[in-house]
Amino acid sequence: MLQLNAVRKTFNPGTANEVRALAGVTLALAPGSFTVVIGTNGSGKSTLQAAISGAFELDAGSISIDNTDITRWPEHRRAHLIGRVFQDPFAGTAPSLTVAENLALASKRGKWRTLAPLLRGARRGEWKNLLAQIGLGLEDRLDDPIGLLSGGQRQSITLLMATLTGPKVLLLDEHTAALDPRSAELVISLTTRLVASSSATTVMVTHSMQQAATLGDRLIAMHRGQVYLDVSGAEKQRLTETELLALFSQMRRDDRFDDDACRLVSAQYR
Repeated sequence: MLQLNAVRKTFNPGTANEVRALAGVTLALAPGSFTVVIGTNGSGKSTLQAAISGAFELDAGSISIDNTDITRWPEHRRAHLIGRVFQDPFAGTAPSLTVAENLALASKRGKWRTLAPLLRGARRGEWKNLLAQIGLGLEDRLDDPIGLLSGGQRQSITLLMATLTGPKVLLLDEHTAALDPRSAELVISLTTRLVASSSATTVMVTHSMQQAATLGDRLIAMHRGQVYLDVSGAEKQRLTETELLALFSQMRRDDRFDDDACRLVSAQYR
């Protein structure tokens, strides 16, 4: 269980650049659940994931995984519990290391790392089998520097690395946004298979309404740092891409209305 209780975060408080990124978010996500998070730019969806991963200190609220309070744990201490894949295919790997060396690092996430025994041992056979499931011939490129691979190939391996140690939570932050359509389709197919075979609580941020409509068993729409919509089960399955696009339009109208109201109030006091 991933539990967020009244989580708040404001960046640059008290300045002209103040941003209230999370405004009291409370969520309970069940083990093995697959939640898709959408929202307009600046809605707080990526900040939500960053809060879970421990990228910054919260202003208020708490976060727990399986009833263990991790609110004050630094990011590196959470590493063995959380796998994360970023939008940039080059962000989750070490480009100068080989595919095998990157997988070895991932297999020791959150632990002391001695790679040589792993690189010589039976794990290579396991990694070849895992890579063969992707269907890109990567099982024959274990000793190639990962920086030589395409974005889609690298993101596929990053996804495998994020799930290699069986994390409690898997965070996917627009992980297909920088890929071409064919590569994105391949990565989404791999995502679906890995999530289905995992007990991890998965939280995927996306701007794709097609992905939001077809993936996951729960959908959360963020707006101005709060949960705007939260649907699951049969209600989630009935959602269509057209309905989600209409929801986006409504949130943008709300943004324009709020901004216009703020400008009117400010004008009265000039």
